[in-house]
Amino acid sequence: MMNEFLMISFYGTAIALILIGLYATLAKKNLLKIVIGLSIADSGLNLLFMAIGYVKDGTAPIFSAEVVGKNVVMVDPVPQALVLTAIVIGFAVTAVALSLVMRLYRHHNTAAIDEIKNLKW
Repeated sequence: MMNEFLMISFYGTAIALILIGLYATLAKKNLLKIVIGLSIADSGLNLLFMAIGYVKDGTAPIFSAEVVGKNVVMVDPVPQALVLTAIVIGFAVTAVALSLVMRLYRHHNTAAIDEIKNLKW
């Protein structure tokens, strides 16, 4: 019973993070808030992938002498590897996006999308 509640809370938290990130991305006009919203949505997606890859009473996918020949339930390692890769890529994308926001702010003295769109080159 507790295990089911834990999984539902993981799914709920992941969906909440994705929705918060989407709100920040779509509703805010400040570029810094948009980048932070994308990062929050990325964290929610990573948590959702990890929750989907969970197996009840699963062990680590490491083959050893004790495991060979027994019927042991193992956790799928593919979602874990994908999330690890996604974390690194998300960090790099966030760093590049923040550096672009810094350059835009230095050039235009604002980080608001509406003001940058209305400026002439």
